[in-house]
Amino acid sequence: MSEERKTVNAGAFKAGEGAYLFQLAELPGIETGPGYSTAFGGVVEGIRTQCGLMHKARGTGARPHSHPNEQWNYVVQGRLKVNIEGEPERIAGPGTLIYFPPNVVHSTVALPEEDVIFFVVKDLTHGIAGKAADGTTSGGYYEPGVASG
Repeated sequence: MSEERKTVNAGAFKAGEGAYLFQLAELPGIETGPGYSTAFGGVVEGIRTQCGLMHKARGTGARPHSHPNEQWNYVVQGRLKVNIEGEPERIAGPGTLIYFPPNVVHSTVALPEEDVIFFVVKDLTHGIAGKAADGTTSGGYYEPGVASG
């Protein structure tokens, strides 16, 4: 693989050089928050941005975390409980666009009624994954009564 075709995220796909159209829902997925989130999905990287179609099973999600790159999530299916440092907790359903500034602690959890699918876009100043606010890699968040793994 040429230097230009290498990806920041292991398992991601590189756009360009003939690769311009992607069926995100059909791409093999990667863990996009290993150690703090249950998010899983296909990721494509361009020159300056990365995007993916993520899945969070009902009642699961990300523990509080942050990353140096800004992030956008667009909810396609299901509803997310959204916490952003300094803001009241909110519920985001289909059609909602969520902005996470760089280095701000945040978390999202799929409500127990159905799985969540969301489209994510981040700049490539950092990989797709962040770091848990508590510094641990103990896994994603699971609502009480939801089996892990």
